[in-house]
Amino acid sequence: MSKDLSELMKEATKEVHEQAENTPFMRNFQKGQVSLQEFKLVTASLYFIYSALEEEIERNKDNPVFAPVYFPAELHRKAALEQDLEYFYGSNWRQEIPCPEATQKYVERLHYIGKNHPELLVAHAYTRYLGDLSGGQVLKKIAQKALQLPSTGEGLAFFTFDGVSNATKFKQLYRSRMNALEMDLATKKRVLEEAKKAFLLNIQVFEALQELVSKGQENGHPVQLKAELRTRSVNKSYEHGPEPGKESERTNRRHTDIMPATPLLRWILVLSFLATTVALGLFAM
Repeated sequence: MSKDLSELMKEATKEVHEQAENTPFMRNFQKGQVSLQEFKLVTASLYFIYSALEEEIERNKDNPVFAPVYFPAELHRKAALEQDLEYFYGSNWRQEIPCPEATQKYVERLHYIGKNHPELLVAHAYTRYLGDLSGGQVLKKIAQKALQLPSTGEGLAFFTFDGVSNATKFKQLYRSRMNALEMDLATKKRVLEEAKKAFLLNIQVFEALQELVSKGQENGHPVQLKAELRTRSVNKSYEHGPEPGKESERTNRRHTDIMPATPLLRWILVLSFLATTVALGLFAM
């Protein structure tokens, strides 16, 4: 435990990183095989995840176990995701977006540690923010080309970090702040375990979607997958928005020529994007 926390965290997540890196989903996305509908669903899940993460960060921004790595202007993604969701779903996006059960599980974990073990927030902040900052530009270019999104950046605000002028220098600053956090050996071990859990929670989100796809195919009713997703809403006590509703016709008409024809293929591609977001980002940290 003599190494810096950032290095220990990278080593601790190496195995789960490789699990995601070696999936066919990541390779598919790197080939540009992602549809608009899948991109929208992933963006929705990220909104719920970042809403929970940033709510707990704000709760603990003055707590010495997290305060040194509090960079809201540089890193927070909730507002950017709101812009993207309004672009894709329209002004009623809060009523449109689904929250799968696996995403809700991730959200609940973030709220639990924020209220009970705030020292573990650093594990989630590091794996999410630095991962997105590292791999974001690559993913942005792939998504922009594959989905034929505007060159002006609409729909891609999540990948744009306006508050970070130099990503390399900022990551160095963030790591140095994180390495300076005062932690005893037992706490440091718990943070490393939480970092692995954070990675696994990300993986479980697309694994759960894969199970839904398989279930729908076995039952012979693949169209029920969308309905099942939309019936799972976030816990109202966290006020992440009303129960999802019917998808807007305006968005349905967008980019229909680039959406895969079969439900199974569409879901495989969304899993590709989420796996890449997790693996490619952490690989570059």
